[in-house]
Amino acid sequence: MDKIEHIGIAVRDLDAAIILYERLLGVPCYKTEEVQSEGVMTAFFMTGHSKVELLAALRPETPVGRFLDQKGEGIHHVAFEVADIRAEMWRLKEGGFQLLSEEPRAGADNKIVCFVHPKDTKGLLIELCQQIKD
Repeated sequence: MDKIEHIGIAVRDLDAAIILYERLLGVPCYKTEEVQSEGVMTAFFMTGHSKVELLAALRPETPVGRFLDQKGEGIHHVAFEVADIRAEMWRLKEGGFQLLSEEPRAGADNKIVCFVHPKDTKGLLIELCQQIKD
């Protein structure tokens, strides 16, 4: 894994959270994007070499909606950038980690993504993300 690409933070009110994080981080939100496959609306902030991603559920039955219902607002996942997501998925599966999908899928911010089950990572949801080549 190359670096921490972003930290994902689940929020109930995306508009209010954007205002808060713009004040907190001292940088503007550079992008909002709906990720229909995950049922979320996202907002991104650049912080040095990494990013902060805010996630708001579009529906209560989505993974982020269930997270907010069970745990409330807060850190949802940590995303690591990888050069070859399929090779990294294979390495992790061979190492005994459970992945939440067999294939990477479209994510936000021009990435393909895969998640590692939190039961295998001491309770933290890990996202692997690879930049989609233009």
